[in-house]
Amino acid sequence: MASHHSHDHHHHHSHSSNKKVLLISFIIITSYMIVEAVGGFITNSLALISDAGHMLSDSVALGIALAALILGEKAANQSKTYGYKRFEVLAAALNGITLILIALYIFYEAIERFANPPEVATTGMLIISCIGLLVNILVAWIMMRGGDTEENLNMRGAFLHVLSDMLGSVGAIVAALLMIFFGFGWADPLASVLVALLVLRSGFYVTKSSIHVLMEGTPNNTNVDEVIGILQQAKGIHSIHDLHIWSITSGLNALSCHAVVDDGMTISESESMLRKIEHDLYHHGISHVTIQLETTSHQHDESILCQIKGDQGGHHHHHH
Repeated sequence: MASHHSHDHHHHHSHSSNKKVLLISFIIITSYMIVEAVGGFITNSLALISDAGHMLSDSVALGIALAALILGEKAANQSKTYGYKRFEVLAAALNGITLILIALYIFYEAIERFANPPEVATTGMLIISCIGLLVNILVAWIMMRGGDTEENLNMRGAFLHVLSDMLGSVGAIVAALLMIFFGFGWADPLASVLVALLVLRSGFYVTKSSIHVLMEGTPNNTNVDEVIGILQQAKGIHSIHDLHIWSITSGLNALSCHAVVDDGMTISESESMLRKIEHDLYHHGISHVTIQLETTSHQHDESILCQIKGDQGGHHHHHH
């Protein structure tokens, strides 16, 4: 499989810089989250507490992304032939579910506060939420500058978290100002509900996309028809069947299929054909290609996608 290693050089650079960016962001956000949570309890502001909840989701997301990069480097072994790359997806699913729970808790708290708004130490709340906004801007800037926020699912997720965090801080600032100048007690629970909606939304999407990967779903950035076209147009291939496209973790997509070729094709001819296919597929984001070649006499199934049913109980559906 020499062909896909030659492309790998740019990938590694972004990997180490991603790790550094994540570590710095993780330390900043986690420490500020503790400040904000404590501040929220002292000033009795639900908006601050919910923003801290949002930052918690952030620091968890960053921590997961970090752990995934570190664990993902662990070599594959016999019990886990893909190594530990799936860990990131599992962790993201857990993170998403946690976010949904945090959001529900904040909704529950806010309902009570709308009915009878408690006293809030507004000045403290204003100061803490302003610092929170600055912290988020700093982290977003670090990520934009040093990380790969376009392609890597984890980095992208962490970056989007930080951006919606900013909105949370802005919400808390506005609520504090409304309470200071107009005495609107409901501003605090209202801000917290808006932040909770953001938390709920990101929790939903993180959970949905990670479950898609766990279900071996087709990667979102892969156009199946184009891939089928590449395979069918390859010189020497008559037809393909049993096609599977899935992602192992973000940015690592795999494909396997059976291809029917001429009876007289030599192994070295087939190898150069496969090299070219691997190269073309690499540019469609598929870096792990396995193709089983068969002669025309072995056509057991005309359909492109795999037709295995659950009750086969073995391989006797191949009419040899």
